Amino acid sequence: MEATLDHVTPAAKNPTVSNVRRRTGVVMSGLAVAFFLFDAAMKLVKVQPVIEATQKLGYPDATTRPIGIVLLASVVLYVIPRTAVIGAVLITGFLGGAIATHVRVEDPLFSHTLFPTYVAALVWGGLYLRDARLRSLAPWNR
Repeated sequence: MEATLDHVTPAAKNPTVSNVRRRTGVVMSGLAVAFFLFDAAMKLVKVQPVIEATQKLGYPDATTRPIGIVLLASVVLYVIPRTAVIGAVLITGFLGGAIATHVRVEDPLFSHTLFPTYVAALVWGGLYLRDARLRSLAPWNR
């Protein structure tokens, strides 16, 4: 009797595809995490340019550290595999607030207002590529 691979998923037939997908996801997620860690650190340390930018956007100086703490906590949840989805949801909320702020102060569309959308694409794209559970929820995988 001849064995067939009909019951095996396409990724199992070609393991290099899943390895490339996972590595690409890790790189994408890593870029987003590096950006967020730098941003959170600057908010926690309260460097002068960050304080000035925060005030220019209409937020009091006292909100800089709490915003940095929330961002850092969200990123920590994102990098832990078991809590990555909730971390991505929290980061998405954070980025939504950034978009709303840039719309409110009438910043340029592509360079300021939509920048959080680009970062969100890295967050969710990276997570999608590295997490099979999330990929299984996608409607095009059914």
